[in-house]
Amino acid sequence: MAKYRKLGRTSAQRKALLRNQVTALIQNGKIVTTQARAKEVQKQVEKLITLAIKEKDNFETVTVTAKVAKKDSDGKRVKEVVDGKKVTVYETVEKEIKKDKPSKLHARKQMDKVLYKVTEVPTEKAGRKRNTKVVDLTNKVFDEIAPKYADRKGGYTRIVKIGLRKGDAAMEVLLELV
Repeated sequence: MAKYRKLGRTSAQRKALLRNQVTALIQNGKIVTTQARAKEVQKQVEKLITLAIKEKDNFETVTVTAKVAKKDSDGKRVKEVVDGKKVTVYETVEKEIKKDKPSKLHARKQMDKVLYKVTEVPTEKAGRKRNTKVVDLTNKVFDEIAPKYADRKGGYTRIVKIGLRKGDAAMEVLLELV
């Protein structure tokens, strides 16, 4: 009995395919794929969510003082002239930040091994690099998905059969977060 499905691919291709589908599932909440792929993706996603649930409250809040550039009403930096040069004006601000404990940091790095970095492009400015932003999916798993499933004991995903695919008659399914 094999531990995993080979999906008719080399190991590198298979790992990349599964990483892509896990990333897409966490980003969008659901994906359409074949039944065999869905079962493999489901294994990985369930492990990630379980890891996030175990470590979701494992942090401490720390107060930090930081120098931040002062900004005017337009959002531009305020400058003043000192000794004939324009110098940016800074102000000190106290911020509270969440500092991960070592086990949560390790869990975060484990997730980063599986999840790809996702770049989101706004629809109205498509094709421009200026307004793109990188979405941190590990934060999404810890901040949104883990609290949602905190009281649940497994079974975070669901597979719904759609029907046979027209080209090769493979069973297509909808894999979604419950």
